[in-house]
Amino acid sequence: MRTLVIYVAAAATEIAGCFALWAVTRNGAPMWWVAPGILCLILFGWLLTRADIDFAGRAYAVYGGIYIAASLAWLWSVEGRVPDRWDMIGAGIAIAGALVILYMPRSA
Repeated sequence: MRTLVIYVAAAATEIAGCFALWAVTRNGAPMWWVAPGILCLILFGWLLTRADIDFAGRAYAVYGGIYIAASLAWLWSVEGRVPDRWDMIGAGIAIAGALVILYMPRSA
C-alpha cells in the first residue's frame, strides 16, 4: 500500500510540475510558475526512488499506469473537462496492468 501511495504522490507532483510549464508556455501564466514547477519535478523524481521495487524499469512501468489515471483526474479536477468513457476504459486497463506488475509474485 505504501508503494501505491508513493506512486500517486509522484503522479501528482509530475503532473503539477509539467502543468506549470504548460501554463506558462500555452496559457500565458506568469514566468514565476516555472520555479514551483521545477520543484515539483524534482520531488517527483525523488518520490519514484522511494517505491519499494527492485528494478527501475519495473518501477517506471507501474508508474505509467498510475500516471494515466492521475492525468485524467487532473483533467477533470483542474481543467474542468470530464473524461469520457474511452478515457475511463483506457485508464482502467492501464491500472489493471500496473497492479499486475506491482503485486503478482515473482520468481527469483
